[in-house]
Amino acid sequence: MSASRLRRLALPLAAFALFLGTFPAPGRDLPEIQKDGVLRHLGIPYANFVSGAGDGMDVEIMQLFCKNLGVKYQYVKTDWGTVVEDLIGKKVKAVGDNVEFGAAVPVRGDLIANGFTILPWRHHVVDYSTPTFPSQIWLIARADSKMKPIKPSANIDDDVAEVRKMIKGKKVLALPKTCLDPGLYRLGDTGAEVGLFNGKLNELAPALVNNEAELTILDVPDALIALEKWSGKIKIIGPISRKQEMGVGFPKDAPKLREAFDRFLAGLRSDGTYDRIVKKYYPTIYAFFPEFFKK
Repeated sequence: MSASRLRRLALPLAAFALFLGTFPAPGRDLPEIQKDGVLRHLGIPYANFVSGAGDGMDVEIMQLFCKNLGVKYQYVKTDWGTVVEDLIGKKVKAVGDNVEFGAAVPVRGDLIANGFTILPWRHHVVDYSTPTFPSQIWLIARADSKMKPIKPSANIDDDVAEVRKMIKGKKVLALPKTCLDPGLYRLGDTGAEVGLFNGKLNELAPALVNNEAELTILDVPDALIALEKWSGKIKIIGPISRKQEMGVGFPKDAPKLREAFDRFLAGLRSDGTYDRIVKKYYPTIYAFFPEFFKK
């Protein structure tokens, strides 16, 4: 083969190699992570799980996990629309409780930890750790709303039904592709005017305060922070969902990493470190979910 032809072949081969280099191969389980010496934490600045300033409940836990594994910690910022695909290397679209897979995309991280709610459709694409935090979806109103908080009963389903009746004809802000997706809670079936918010998850409460709507739904961690930050300006009406839990999301081909984290988390809970971190970032959560912290 002539030298000129070799040069012509070399260019596309080099380009192809560069293309492959932008798509890290999936399947980095614990042995590969320890060999490479770094764990990539996919996170989204949200509530007190990931502050965006280098700390947060999940950031601290992941940093301790890395220390336990003997690897370096690397934070990889992502967003709610792409966080799952950044983990598994495929585009994903939720369709009810199922999913549709799309084109291949770069794998950017080894696990997801940022108040990642355990939802039915996500079970198709990730494996969850032991639950790391309790949650629930609450209806939140501006303080000047005529809507009054419900009186909780002994039956959560009755409470949810009562709240759903109250929002008929009311504008309620929700956020697609997150745990606040209106389709998850069939908000459209209530007769409410569902407003699809265009901002970020942690911008829903200030949007409510700024009179963009009378009502919004929030998960418990974000609601607790909002109640503290905008004290006297918002109020809890009642639950839109049953109680939920959050966990760390792992690729389905990384069982050893997930098992290592579950063992690590059990150790944190037994030696008091977990409670110390929770109290630092969510000191009031114990009043709402005492049973979760007795586990």
